[in-house]
Amino acid sequence: MLDQRLAVRLKALRLERDLSLEQLATLSGVSRATLSRLENAEVSPTTAVLGQLCSAYGLTLTRLLHSVESAYPAQVERQAQSIWSDPAQAFTRRSVSPPAQALAGEVIESQLGPNVDIRYQASPRPGLEHHLLLLEGELQLWIEEQAYRLGVGDCLRYRLWGSSRFLSGPAGARYLLFMI
Repeated sequence: MLDQRLAVRLKALRLERDLSLEQLATLSGVSRATLSRLENAEVSPTTAVLGQLCSAYGLTLTRLLHSVESAYPAQVERQAQSIWSDPAQAFTRRSVSPPAQALAGEVIESQLGPNVDIRYQASPRPGLEHHLLLLEGELQLWIEEQAYRLGVGDCLRYRLWGSSRFLSGPAGARYLLFMI
């Protein structure tokens, strides 16, 4: 059901910007054929593809996913927090504090399986502020070519202007990401 609503939202975003599939393919780096299949809910998007589309649209992934869900109350109980996963990447993300029109920040909890390597070509919004707290495992990050290695309890604070890469260790990684 989420994939169907996501497909409708992806198509709406493209049409709101008056983009053809070909123009969006050029802008995002996602093939025209894949875009068409996504918009028709024929396939589920991967984390990487959603990241590329979010960059093209200037949205965070969490904001995109939240836009296909209904409004939430001030208290977000655990069972009400939406979960999105990409089994091919062994990646799961839970929207702990989903985006809202009246709030600037959002919080996600992410879990990466062992030795997962996820790369994003660009920031969903240039200069987006991030605070990443590693809860379990180990995580290597590259923020615009600057390398970092985090252990449990370490926090990385940054503004993202370009590419990023996340590489989990042999035991995987679980972290909280605060975006403002």
